[in-house]
Amino acid sequence: MSLVLLSLAALCRTVLPGEPTVQCGSETGPSPEWLVQHPLTPGDLRELRVELVKTRAATEDYSVLMNISWVLRADASIRLLKATKICVTGKSNFQWYSCVRCNYTEAFQWQTRPSGGKWTFSYVGFPVALSTLYFIGAHNIPNANMNEDSPSLSVNFTSPGCLDHIMKYKKKCLEAGSLWDPNITACKKNERMVEVNFTTSPLGNRYMVLIQHDIIIGFSKVPENKLTRTSVVILVTGESEGATVQLIPYFHSCGNDCIRRKGTVVLCPQTGVPFPPNTNRSMLGGWLALLSLLVVSWMLAVGIYLIWRRERIKEASFPTTTLLPLIKVLVVYPPEVCFHHTVCYFTEFLQNHCRSEVILEQWQKKKIAEMGPVQWLTTQKKAADKVIFLLSNNVSTVCDGPCGQSGGSPRGNSQDLFPLAFHLFCSDLSSQTHLHKYIVVYFRGAEPKDDYNALHICPKYRLMKEATALCTQLHVRQHMSPGKQSRACHSSCSASQPTQEKREDSEPYNPAIPGEKSW
Repeated sequence: MSLVLLSLAALCRTVLPGEPTVQCGSETGPSPEWLVQHPLTPGDLRELRVELVKTRAATEDYSVLMNISWVLRADASIRLLKATKICVTGKSNFQWYSCVRCNYTEAFQWQTRPSGGKWTFSYVGFPVALSTLYFIGAHNIPNANMNEDSPSLSVNFTSPGCLDHIMKYKKKCLEAGSLWDPNITACKKNERMVEVNFTTSPLGNRYMVLIQHDIIIGFSKVPENKLTRTSVVILVTGESEGATVQLIPYFHSCGNDCIRRKGTVVLCPQTGVPFPPNTNRSMLGGWLALLSLLVVSWMLAVGIYLIWRRERIKEASFPTTTLLPLIKVLVVYPPEVCFHHTVCYFTEFLQNHCRSEVILEQWQKKKIAEMGPVQWLTTQKKAADKVIFLLSNNVSTVCDGPCGQSGGSPRGNSQDLFPLAFHLFCSDLSSQTHLHKYIVVYFRGAEPKDDYNALHICPKYRLMKEATALCTQLHVRQHMSPGKQSRACHSSCSASQPTQEKREDSEPYNPAIPGEKSW
């Protein structure tokens, strides 16, 4: 019987497929699946978390990286899941952007793990800088089709400074003395003098010792360039018992901005006082027992306090991640803008990093033919939270192949809605009721043409230099303050009025008159 059971177990191991794992690699551009129409796509992620981990890069060097973990949603669409893409944008003194694609090694056969629990995966990478704001976005592949719910999740994360228990191992923090323990002791010798003892560091060559009691009551400079125990007596001008000792190091890497250490002034122990004659051994034994009990109680209290303080520091080290709200964005662009090399990249950025549902006329040709361009554009403008005029002067031979004006190009038979959208913007310009919706985004220094110089009143952003500011502006739901409109803006709106055209699939095109509210 035992042989039969062992044979069945071996057969099950050979028949059942292995559990999926992830293999991650860099992917800077759009995923190939994004340009393909899919009949079915997987759902979004259930959870996305970011933590810090310390890794040893060399014998005496440490590196701090992001540990990004995600949980898959347990539904039937998990069978369509092929990969998960993670992109990180960091903003401090400069901004950087990087993406990785994590492919699943096996197709998912179950909505949850056979052993129980949800499917959870993690990726360790993306080096972390000190005190930097990061935007982390993740979405499943295949991506959702255009104008469908984007299966993505975004969080933000702010890295701590050198005092954090993990960040202190970074090279910059080590050079600033993050692991240096001066072990400060300070005691009041008399009303005029305080003795301070501390351990110096070979990272620097001088120190400043301050005695503070609401104000500075004494200080001293200590020159020392090697590891040693140093003692200094400081003259004070006030009551020093209970005062704070602040030790300021001057190291080579951080100069005047190194990590400062603190201590407290206590009374110096008295020496040379004779013990009273021991006339009662039983009383001395009782006092010793009581003293031992007090010492044990004190050590227990200190241990409980240190455990509590460690948990508080751990909670403060990892800020809570917050989800960004989902908004609708209508993108319009002139015909000279390259669709695949400009519009596609920009649309994917809005969906993956700005929590945006993008509306493009390129993917709604059938609806435009049924409704007519005026009615379609009016309806989409009302439904959108923001309207973006996308401009670019990037007209090159790279764009001619997939985006030229040949018969098979994506915009070869498309309706140019940019003049109409600009004309509708001019209608809002007169009432100033919807101007908060409009934003201008441009590449490589492109500016609105003279025919569209009224767009100068809108907020303008250059990609990718001002990508973070653009995402922030998209989620601002406030009206623009009314301002004076120049005659140049009115003349631009009047001059850019589109001419009347005959349409083959609907009634004649009748543009609105500038200055009238047509929404």
